[in-house]
Amino acid sequence: MKTNPGRFFEDFRLGETIRHATPRTVTTGDVALYTALYGPRFAVQSSDAFAAAFGYARAPLDDLLVFHVVFGKTVPDISLNAVANLGYAEGRFLRPVYPGETLNSVSEVIGLKESSNRQTGVVYVRSTGYDAHGEAVLSYCRWVLVRKREPEARIAEEAVPSLAKAVAPEDLAAALPPLNAQAYDLGLAGSPHRLGDYQVGERIDHVDGMTVEEAEHQIATRLFQNTAKVHFDGYAAKDTRFGKRLIYGGHVISLARALSFNGLGNAFSIAGINAGRHVAPLFAGDTVYAWSEVLAVADLPGRSDVGALRLRTIATKNQPCTAHPDKAGESTDPSVILDLDYWALMPR
Repeated sequence: MKTNPGRFFEDFRLGETIRHATPRTVTTGDVALYTALYGPRFAVQSSDAFAAAFGYARAPLDDLLVFHVVFGKTVPDISLNAVANLGYAEGRFLRPVYPGETLNSVSEVIGLKESSNRQTGVVYVRSTGYDAHGEAVLSYCRWVLVRKREPEARIAEEAVPSLAKAVAPEDLAAALPPLNAQAYDLGLAGSPHRLGDYQVGERIDHVDGMTVEEAEHQIATRLFQNTAKVHFDGYAAKDTRFGKRLIYGGHVISLARALSFNGLGNAFSIAGINAGRHVAPLFAGDTVYAWSEVLAVADLPGRSDVGALRLRTIATKNQPCTAHPDKAGESTDPSVILDLDYWALMPR
């Protein structure tokens, strides 16, 4: 058999290491497409001159562009036959990545749990992105619900991994270059607020909304070489529960991050992902809104230039976030589609 039908749940083994194809050189062309798709306005990633004045070699790639490229490499081997991507943990952005760098991905299977209906199972992996020199640039865990090929197939070994509830501040930004907080131009950055202006418990409605078009999410998913069938094959999707293609969950994350500029314009870099959950599906024609809550304000050991905000960003569909839609008792507001807990760096 020459073609790749993708792995099913019973094909995975605890502890196996999977080296993913295909290495990808990320260029300024990718940056332009990413900007066209999501419209991020963070100054460090937008301007070589701004980034260099602050202390970078030049404008680095958007952290989520790096995440999507690394993630996309894993899809043919991990989630080609996925029902849904369920969550994230222990995400760490380990060093800045610049245009022209080549990225590749390796995953380790760290957990397997068959569903009670024996039709599917949850696969837990730790994926790491490397540059051309073999230096790790990103590491994260995710778990995904994958179909079984044969419901009666036996699973050799099962285990659910124990994952940290949050990345510790001392494990953030270890490879970040020394930065000059005084050279960070608030006027050019588009926001007057530094780290000390944010308080734990503060809630920020990011105000703006962005409607998702079918062509945009198709271009985005192809840009990241994400081959998951649920995002592309409209003919096959007619026979699924929703009857149409799903929007890639990472598309929602990037939309929420771009929208968060209005209120968090100086949160210039994502340093870690503590937890993430795709609460409900998104479809073409829906409009995405977002709001964020400040969970913690943290010092970084040995650094007086920047600190970190722990943020919980909620994305909704077809529901502005003036009232900060969230949970109501044991239930979640039906408009909520993403619940993401992460660390963002901000100048002091």
